[in-house]
Amino acid sequence: MLQILELFGGIGAPRCALRNLGVPVKSIDYVEIDEKAVRSYNKMFEHDLEYRVQDVRGWTLRPDILVHGSPCQDFSIAGHQKGADEGSGTRSSLMWETLRIIRNLGEWMPKAVVWENVPNVLSKHMRHNFDKYLGAMRSLGYVSACDVLNAMDFGLPQDRRRVFTISVLDGAVFDFSKIKRRHPRPIGEFLEHTDEARYKVTQPSMLNRIGEHDGRFNGCVPIIEDHAHTVTTAQMRCPNAGVVPVEDGYRYLTERECWRLQGFTDADYEAALAANPGRPGCMNGALYKQAGNSMPVPVLEAIFEQLEVTK
Repeated sequence: MLQILELFGGIGAPRCALRNLGVPVKSIDYVEIDEKAVRSYNKMFEHDLEYRVQDVRGWTLRPDILVHGSPCQDFSIAGHQKGADEGSGTRSSLMWETLRIIRNLGEWMPKAVVWENVPNVLSKHMRHNFDKYLGAMRSLGYVSACDVLNAMDFGLPQDRRRVFTISVLDGAVFDFSKIKRRHPRPIGEFLEHTDEARYKVTQPSMLNRIGEHDGRFNGCVPIIEDHAHTVTTAQMRCPNAGVVPVEDGYRYLTERECWRLQGFTDADYEAALAANPGRPGCMNGALYKQAGNSMPVPVLEAIFEQLEVTK
């Protein structure tokens, strides 16, 4: 059984990816500070828990894979690029906590480490921290490779670009050219038929920005035609994933649609909804946030299919 350690675990996208691949998996630990995300995770995987007879002799905590999608806010353009210098206290500087944990594992260090973050981590203002991370992993015995992957290339009609760094302990360099890519499925397969008033775009500040672009990062609200833009943690603000044209105007993406666009099943979504029902008649901010903070499940599936430790 494959053992994973999930840091900044969110709603368990890595575990969902391994489940979808049919890989028996045990999460030896899961770390997440968002209480509502923890509720969703526990509900999503409540039937996957497996207790078995174990002898304490030979028991090991060693994870096969460690996955950390450390906070991206201070790397991103939207987050004003506060950076992630060690000791700075920014949310993105928590990436160094992952290195501390790996060092403390000693002989139990994971065989592979997967790190996901926004493309701006490679910018001239942020690259020094990225290079420092690679250097630290190298000193621990890891060989690292990175690439910018777009969810659009893994079956999801969502334009979401993220940097994935794969570090293998005492192993060969991960070959991104070998991962399986596929065309995005039609956006219609992900959208619901709804006329609920809560999803209707009514704020003048949002209506005035629909379809416009003034060169700024947050200068427009895109209209969804054949694909959505990056699913964010909130839809009733700019930038967001876009709005859907309806007969009398536009509507926001529903919570379920955002989960689908990140590759989660409706069963995953229903479990999270049961754990975080929200207020009747209102958009569910917790579920939007959880979707926006997650990694796309099919991207992780493609990565895990090529990782030797999963075979």
